[in-house]
Amino acid sequence: MSSESLNAELSKKTSFLGLKLWVLIGVSVGAFIILILCILSAWIMFRRRTRRSIDNFSLSQIPNVSKDIRIDRVGAQSVNDHPESLCLTVPDNSTNNNSEQTPVHLGISKLSDPDNISQSSSIYHHERGCSSHSGEEGSSGTVRKQSSLSCAGLVTASPLVGLPEISHLGWGHWFTLRDLEFATNRFAAENVIGEGGYGIVYRGRLVNGTEVAVKKLLNNLGQAEKEFRVEVEAIGHVRHKNLVRLLGYCIEGVHRMLVYEYVNNGNLEQWLHGGMCHHGTLTWEARMKVLLGTAKALAYLHEAIEPKVVHRDIKSSNILIDDEFNAKVSDFGLAKLLDSGESHITTRVMGTFGYVAPEYANTGLLNEKSDIYSFGVLLLEAVTGRDPVDYGRPANEVNLVEWLKMMVGSRRVEEVVDPNLEVKPTTRALKHALLVALRCVDPDAEKRPKMSQVVRILEGDEHPFREDRRNRKSRSISIEIESMKESMDMENKVGDSESKFSETNH
Repeated sequence: MSSESLNAELSKKTSFLGLKLWVLIGVSVGAFIILILCILSAWIMFRRRTRRSIDNFSLSQIPNVSKDIRIDRVGAQSVNDHPESLCLTVPDNSTNNNSEQTPVHLGISKLSDPDNISQSSSIYHHERGCSSHSGEEGSSGTVRKQSSLSCAGLVTASPLVGLPEISHLGWGHWFTLRDLEFATNRFAAENVIGEGGYGIVYRGRLVNGTEVAVKKLLNNLGQAEKEFRVEVEAIGHVRHKNLVRLLGYCIEGVHRMLVYEYVNNGNLEQWLHGGMCHHGTLTWEARMKVLLGTAKALAYLHEAIEPKVVHRDIKSSNILIDDEFNAKVSDFGLAKLLDSGESHITTRVMGTFGYVAPEYANTGLLNEKSDIYSFGVLLLEAVTGRDPVDYGRPANEVNLVEWLKMMVGSRRVEEVVDPNLEVKPTTRALKHALLVALRCVDPDAEKRPKMSQVVRILEGDEHPFREDRRNRKSRSISIEIESMKESMDMENKVGDSESKFSETNH
C-alpha cells in the first residue's frame, strides 16, 4: 500500500504547467546539474583567460624594453681575444604580428670559467640556430663581430637553469609571488639586507640554490611603479661584469619585485665609513680597483650602448663589491635613457645631495656629464674616506669638493689621504687620482672627460690630460677659462708639493 500511495502522490498533477510531480522533480534535478556544469565551465574559461592575459601582458602594464639597445661598432677584433660580451639576437614575441629580431646583450667574463659564465649569462631561447655577436667592454666602448654560439651551452651555464616561466620579453625570468615568498622565507625580517626610498631588499635563495637579492617595491603607484619600469628598461638587456645583474622580475596583482644577483661583500660606503670595519680597512689598491670597475661600467652605459643610460644616482652605497673586490653598479631606479640625437634632457632634479652635478641641480638639464661629476665625488670620497657632505666637520670642511680644492691650493695634498689607510699611496698615485677627480668635478660640464678617457687614465694607458694642458696654454684669457684653469693650477701645486716633499726627505 505504501508504494502504491507513493506512486499516486508522484503521479498527481501540480499547479506548475499541470506537470506531474515526478516530472517536475526530474526537471529540477537536471537544471541543477546543468547549473553546476555551467559554473565549472565559466571558472575554467576564466582561469584560461587569466593565464593567457599574463602571457600577453599589455605594454601599458609591463615595461616595454627598448629594442634600440645594441652595441656600437668601434672596431673589429677577434672573438678569441675578447670573449667577454655577447649580443644574442632572438625573436621578439612582445607583438603579435611582428617577427622582428630583438638584440639581447649577454656578458660572459671567461668562457673557461663556469662561475663567471653563470654570473653573466641570462638569456634562454629554445630555438637551436642562434646568431650572435661578440664584443668586449672597454675604455672606448665595445666591438661587435659575428660568431657562432650554442644555445644549449648558455642554458647549462645560467643560474636560472631549472626554473620555469621564461619571460616573453626575451631576457630573464618571470618569477611568481610564490617563488619569491619561498626564496625569502615569506619576506622574513632577518633576510632584509637594505632599504630604499621605494622598497626593501631581501636576501633569498631560489629553488636551484642560487642566492639572489629581491627588491620589493612598497607599492605599485607613483614613483615606485616608475622606478620599476625604469630599472627593467634600463638594465633588462644590458650585460657587463661591473653592473649588478637583473635576473628577472615579478608582476602579480599589486606586487612589483625585481630579482638581482646577490653580491655578498657589502658596498663601498660600508667599507669606507665603518659598516664593514670588522673585515678590516679597504686598501688603496682595492679602492682603485673598485673605482676602475665603476668607471668601466659607466663608460659602457654612456658610450657602448644605444640609447645611452644616465644612472643619475652614482654614490658609494650603490657600488656593490664582490669577493674579489670588483665593483657592481646597482640601483637604476632613477636612470634615464638618452638617444644619440639628444645632447641632454630636462627632468626633475633627483639624486643624492653632495653627488649631484651643479649644472643639473641648477637647471634640470641632464646628460652623462652629471654621472661623471658624481664619479669624481666618489673618487674623492675613496681617496679621503670622507662623506661628500659632513655637517659634523668645521664649516670650511663640510663640502668635500670645496675642502679638497682648498687643501690642494694650500699645498697640503698629503693631508687629504684617508687616515685609516695603513699603507699610504705613493705621491705619484695620489696625484694621479686627484687629477682625475678634479677634472671630473670641473664646474664646466663640457670640460669634464669622457668615462672611457677616465678608464684609460686610471689604467695608466694615458697621461692625465696632457693634451688638455697644451690646449689651455694656447687659449686667450677670459673669465670662464680662468675659472676652468683652477683644476690645472691644482695639478702644478700638487707637483710642487711632491718636489718639496722629496727635498725634505733628502
